[in-house]
Amino acid sequence: MRDPLSQTIINIKPSGIRKFFDIASERKDTISLGVGEPDFDTPWHIRDEGIFSLEKGRTFYTSNSGLIELRNEICAYYKRRFKVDYDPKSETIITVGGSEAIDIALRAMIDPGDEVIIPQPSYVSYEPCAILAGARPVIIELKNEDEFRLTAAQLEEAITDRTKILVLPFPNNPTGAIMEESDLVAIAKICVEKDIFVLSDEIYAELSYKGDHVTIASLPGMHERTIVINGFSKAYAMTGWRLGYALGPAKIIEQMTKIHQFAIMCAPTTSQYAAVEALRNGDEDVKMMRTSYDQRRKFLMNAFSEMGLPCFEPFGAFYVFPDIREFGMTSEEFAFALLDAKNLAVVPGTAFGDCGEGFLRISYAYSIEKLRIAMERIAEFVEDLRSK
Repeated sequence: MRDPLSQTIINIKPSGIRKFFDIASERKDTISLGVGEPDFDTPWHIRDEGIFSLEKGRTFYTSNSGLIELRNEICAYYKRRFKVDYDPKSETIITVGGSEAIDIALRAMIDPGDEVIIPQPSYVSYEPCAILAGARPVIIELKNEDEFRLTAAQLEEAITDRTKILVLPFPNNPTGAIMEESDLVAIAKICVEKDIFVLSDEIYAELSYKGDHVTIASLPGMHERTIVINGFSKAYAMTGWRLGYALGPAKIIEQMTKIHQFAIMCAPTTSQYAAVEALRNGDEDVKMMRTSYDQRRKFLMNAFSEMGLPCFEPFGAFYVFPDIREFGMTSEEFAFALLDAKNLAVVPGTAFGDCGEGFLRISYAYSIEKLRIAMERIAEFVEDLRSK
């Protein structure tokens, strides 16, 4: 019998995050700082709206693009928070999480052989989704000395006549890096000059601790060449509701909707009703969670300083990316040794690209109490390594 499997799929590596934590989950009493998931419950008024929609029997398909009420609220939100206008009818689509939006955006825009520039370290889905769409991924290695920001010089060097899309993954998972407006202006200028489209993943837009997030879509010449990806998982603690969205030019959204029609039909109806409530009345919830994350971020930065472990200060998302190169171990070696010695699980930086070597991703979407215990264990482990 011939091989039933696609060689393209076989050649794609499974998620490094899942591989590591499948092992960690089998150990008893392990503290894990690896999951990129808010530790808050979905705010009650949002859950209540989802429950109410079920009680009222709102359990049927919505339109392929999603509830018009939700699309209206998303567009109002982007205008209010980020000063950019979108048409809810033609420039908006509701998806099953931000991950589906990334996938169908790339599939709608890529022809075989097109190049997609992907800055790394970054979220694990971009490169596989680009490959599945038929693109050639072009990796830009972000640098610790640049605070893991994408520079205009790096972008210009990576562009060829086959370049079609730049993935802009900020605020960044795993580093916590952000791009400020001055950074984006320089990137936008190049994209306009070189006729490049941007896939701007803004799932952590509300988790920015150095002023408000700026979307590149708001800059001159960029609205018509940017697909914005966002969702409800991080800002509203709604990971299990599986709800995201994309905003962009109507002709791109139209083709994304076509793929969505055949593969998904529509996003979960109950989740969509809950999301309407989140956007209408959830600002204070977002503010409260952001304040809590910021306190945890500062706590970790102080802890790393006290143990002498280098870590640039991240101003976005809920991750830190400490530098462990002084110990002469790979990221995986360090992570497994830490797990064995202290029953503490973190993610090797290489799960997010080869240039993550020498770093660890640590999530602070956990209570201060758990973070305090974890930092004590890391400090002990680091001291043991230095004394050898």
